[in-house]
Amino acid sequence: MIDPDSFRQFEHSGWQNIPQQYHQAFGELTAQSIEPLLDAAAVKKGTKLVDIATGPGYVAAVAARRGARVTGVDFSATMIAEARRRNPDIEFREGDAEQLPLGNDLFDAAVVNFGILHLARPDQALAEACRVLCPGGRFGFTVWAKPEEALGFGIVLGAIAKYGNLNVPLPEGPPFFRFSEADECVRSLLAAGFQSPKVIKVAQVWRLPSVDSLFEFMKDSTVRTAGLLRAQKPEVLEQIRDAMRDESKQHQKDEAVELPMPAILASGTKP
Repeated sequence: MIDPDSFRQFEHSGWQNIPQQYHQAFGELTAQSIEPLLDAAAVKKGTKLVDIATGPGYVAAVAARRGARVTGVDFSATMIAEARRRNPDIEFREGDAEQLPLGNDLFDAAVVNFGILHLARPDQALAEACRVLCPGGRFGFTVWAKPEEALGFGIVLGAIAKYGNLNVPLPEGPPFFRFSEADECVRSLLAAGFQSPKVIKVAQVWRLPSVDSLFEFMKDSTVRTAGLLRAQKPEVLEQIRDAMRDESKQHQKDEAVELPMPAILASGTKP
């Protein structure tokens, strides 16, 4: 059974500790969805945008270059510090996506780039995004496609299932791939108060420097997946590493590795 408070604490603690590791592992990959996400939210010059779960501020920075007036919000103080360091001219605030420290009807657009996967109460966060938007405001969020398509997750979860234990004593959260289903995105957006929901797939490629990078990045630059890996016995972890290395070799281009990692992009409009 999901304990939202325990899961939130687990995620918050994790993200407090890995801003630099996350940037090195996932920065270039998650950036591939930014332009389509901003397009889905109709972000342009003069748009008042809130970037929810902003992390190091990647989306906020691109939106600002479009001429948008951006506020970035994240529950991790260290992520906010990293975002401010990278983007000193953008406003960043510490705050919870499930209870935004913002008034009603303030923004023309709101976005969440992969952040909804890390929330204990994602439906509450969707409703909060709707609340802070002006009538007619646009909202968009991204998540990973199913592990069969987002191979980085498929490889690590397959290796753990084969050699380790997927049922380790970690705080249980919402299903990680819940929003990988288009129908679930549509249902959730409608339930949160949005209309005219739309779901598309964004092709992305994760370019890794070596066959060992996938294991290292998953172990050191994530929260839930890292928890799964660290809970395995040492000898099992070595089997998982070997299996991930062998799978990565199937996608090797020269010394590097290229893995398909498509995103699901869902959007809607506040009535």
